[in-house]
Amino acid sequence: MMPLFVSQPLDAALGARLRAMPKVEIHVHLEGSADAATIWEIARANGLALPAQSLAEWQAFYEFRDFNHFIQVWRVATSCLRTAADYTLLVERFLQQQAAQHIRYSEAFFSPQLHLGRDLSATQLLDALEKGARAGAAATGSQVRFLVDLDRSQPATAEVGLQFALAGQQRDGLFLGFSIGGPELGFPPELFTEYFARARAAGLRVVAHAGETDGPDSVWGALRSLGAERIGHGVRALDDPALLAHLRATQTPLDVSPTSNYCLKVVPADQPHPIRALLRAGVMVTLNSDDPPMFSTNLTSEYLLLAQQGFTWDELWQLNSNTLEASFLPEAEKAQLRQQWQEFLAKTAS
Repeated sequence: MMPLFVSQPLDAALGARLRAMPKVEIHVHLEGSADAATIWEIARANGLALPAQSLAEWQAFYEFRDFNHFIQVWRVATSCLRTAADYTLLVERFLQQQAAQHIRYSEAFFSPQLHLGRDLSATQLLDALEKGARAGAAATGSQVRFLVDLDRSQPATAEVGLQFALAGQQRDGLFLGFSIGGPELGFPPELFTEYFARARAAGLRVVAHAGETDGPDSVWGALRSLGAERIGHGVRALDDPALLAHLRATQTPLDVSPTSNYCLKVVPADQPHPIRALLRAGVMVTLNSDDPPMFSTNLTSEYLLLAQQGFTWDELWQLNSNTLEASFLPEAEKAQLRQQWQEFLAKTAS
């Protein structure tokens, strides 16, 4: 992967503290969290051919090159998921990866349109995801809840996605949210107004990817037409002072993923990430990894990258706190994590 902008070496003590701190992540795609080894294992179990002759070759193929290659990897990887056991394993491995970074809670996107109509029914998919979430939590102590992420380039399948989210919501809140993702250009938020209104009426929380590859109008549309409570990415909000003022006044969180932005050329790789400008504008920002192994990153690496761009411990801890507060966890569960956060601070205070 291309070298990313850094302005200073990583301080060893700061790096150790960032690796150890308890974390929350709220913008990560379950399908995009699958590492090369997991997909290799699943493909072999299902008798599927991959564009590689060995695990090492497949791991090299998995490394990010450019957007088109990323889409190729995504499509090949997701096409390997066929059985209920595949999805259960996917969730369990996800929680193992999260727990290894001291991530206590995650909100992960899942795109049912990729999977339904292939081999498993909606009920079988939900059973598999629920089994993985429970087994993974029991084994690691890390929790996950899901948000349906609609492919905005397929508005005709939005009803299927909504029904899947509503069915998942009935499983003790396994699915707690509804989102749109995918290509912004040509597929504005307004196409999904009706579905988001119904999702909100049913008690689902609502999120929208916007302001990543399209400009401020996409963010405005997500806010006004969809009632989005969080914006995925949103870095193009910097192009509109009125939008920045609105985001500051409402404290609507932007879920920012720096390495993803660099890889997809939303931000030039030789420039500091504009997350700093968003924070200076008073916007509430959270830090996330998006599609970690496919972008050769993870949440801890995102914190370390910002540390090498001059962010202090206090600034990075604030981002971590923002992420917890912006999550859709019930207040009682947030309070428990806040207590853990304070215990960590007390133990690591210099």
